[in-house]
Amino acid sequence: MARFLQGKDSMNKIDLENKTILITGVAGFIGSNLSNEVLKRFENVKVIGLDSVNDYYDVKLKEYRLSKLENKENFAFIKGNLADKQLINSIFEKYKPEVVVNLAAQAGVRYSIENPDAYIEANLIGFYNILEACRHNPVEHLVYASSSSVYGGNTKVPFSTDDKVDNPISLYAATKKSNELMAHCYSKLYDIPSTGLRFFTVYGPAGRPDMAYFGFTNKLLKGEKIKIFNYGNCKRDFTYIDDIVEGIIRVMQGAPNKKTGEDGLPIPPYAVYNIGNSNPENLLDFVQILQEELIRAGVLPKDYDFEAHKELVPMQAGDVPVTYADTTPLERDFGFKPNTPLREGLRKFAEWYKEYYM
Repeated sequence: MARFLQGKDSMNKIDLENKTILITGVAGFIGSNLSNEVLKRFENVKVIGLDSVNDYYDVKLKEYRLSKLENKENFAFIKGNLADKQLINSIFEKYKPEVVVNLAAQAGVRYSIENPDAYIEANLIGFYNILEACRHNPVEHLVYASSSSVYGGNTKVPFSTDDKVDNPISLYAATKKSNELMAHCYSKLYDIPSTGLRFFTVYGPAGRPDMAYFGFTNKLLKGEKIKIFNYGNCKRDFTYIDDIVEGIIRVMQGAPNKKTGEDGLPIPPYAVYNIGNSNPENLLDFVQILQEELIRAGVLPKDYDFEAHKELVPMQAGDVPVTYADTTPLERDFGFKPNTPLREGLRKFAEWYKEYYM
């Protein structure tokens, strides 16, 4: 069975076998894939999955992801809201999870401009409830989703976890930076080992329909025009879902060690890592590869006129021109670097799309 593979001495190594793990956002893209892999890889592991299954995007897609989990032994699903403090406390008291992976969040940069309330509820109040529950029901490791969006207006690339991240340019980014600050505070005050993961543009089969590759596919199929922002002069560090899941599983098994400082208080057992492909792709190249793979999979006809369906438009509020992950610390501490080529990942997406929708 899979064991912890590598890791520096300053880590507390956690064997996930026989553990109870709470995964929030379990009907989501990352949460469902992570749950499947954890259940497959570790013996006698119990996964408690929480999700509100809200209608931010197609609920059927969330139900499809859940359907792949619901018949699995050692999996329990709870439908509920992260912002419901009583519910979160009752889950911790009943199941006593040793490892918590908080992936539930209101996602999306653009939507945070239209609907800020959803971000405060899920990303701030919801995460606060998780921290409080970990405080009163001690856990071996809290792993939580941050985002590459915390780098905001930074112009130095690649983005390093040592960089200052005080320039968020969307409320979504500000809530994710807040999660890191809140986790640091709780790690210091209550000795809760916590690790934040800054994900970079996650994509793949059964992904989020509000992401560019998915939205473009839907529009092209309907014969609508796709808008390519910043006139195509954007670069994104696209990271395939399997690489994200592998990164999370490795990190789950290596919690920052508890130590006491000279003041007699805990040195925060706290860490943050980037998980990205470290290979930013130009949006126009990305669209070219996507169209080739959609034709190859039979989603679109061979003679599809892409030029007639492309529109180059200015940058949108809240967006950044480049995302680019420095993953050196992840490689150093966990011996892992995401490496799925974009074409391979988009091929798997196109094949899944054909099977699921057509």
